[in-house]
Amino acid sequence: MPVDDATAARLATYRDLLLRWNVTINLVSARTAMDIDARHIADSLQLLPLLPAQGAIADLGSGGGLPGLVIAAALPDRDVHLVESDRRKAAFLIEAAGRMGLAKVKVHAQRIELANLPPVAAITARALAPLATLLAYATRFLAPDGVAILPKGRTAAQELTSAAADWHFNIERFDSRTDPEATILRLSEIRRASD
Repeated sequence: MPVDDATAARLATYRDLLLRWNVTINLVSARTAMDIDARHIADSLQLLPLLPAQGAIADLGSGGGLPGLVIAAALPDRDVHLVESDRRKAAFLIEAAGRMGLAKVKVHAQRIELANLPPVAAITARALAPLATLLAYATRFLAPDGVAILPKGRTAAQELTSAAADWHFNIERFDSRTDPEATILRLSEIRRASD
């Protein structure tokens, strides 16, 4: 996905920091670190067109900042909340956001269950938990018209079937541009089946 020069500069800073920190903290696997642009950065950037045009974004289980910090690099005027319980990874996120000049990024160094966020327009989460668990998190943080944008791999269909037993939601599916076996789910009007 093409980006402007300012975004490209922020992403270059991010890439350098990620690779440097990855030597001592496992932010991404060593196998995929060598293909960081296609495997991680492009994979995160493809979520941009699926986001609402305005409103805050929360990335749950941010880890190495994927996709949250990459999204913030492309949308520096949006409030982006990064929730990460691992203190070392949270330290990386704080350092990276500062070096990238992302003043609207807020890092929440705590478990998702304990996080206290304002209502957000969108949540993202990459390789964090099964869909049913993510939906429980989504209902805590999303504004009434908010959406959950969740990249999923081969198990997407199974996770949807399992989650549908306890949850109601509207769903849109998008093919991943970076992984032929992946799907991006865009869920709205999420509520428990018992509600």
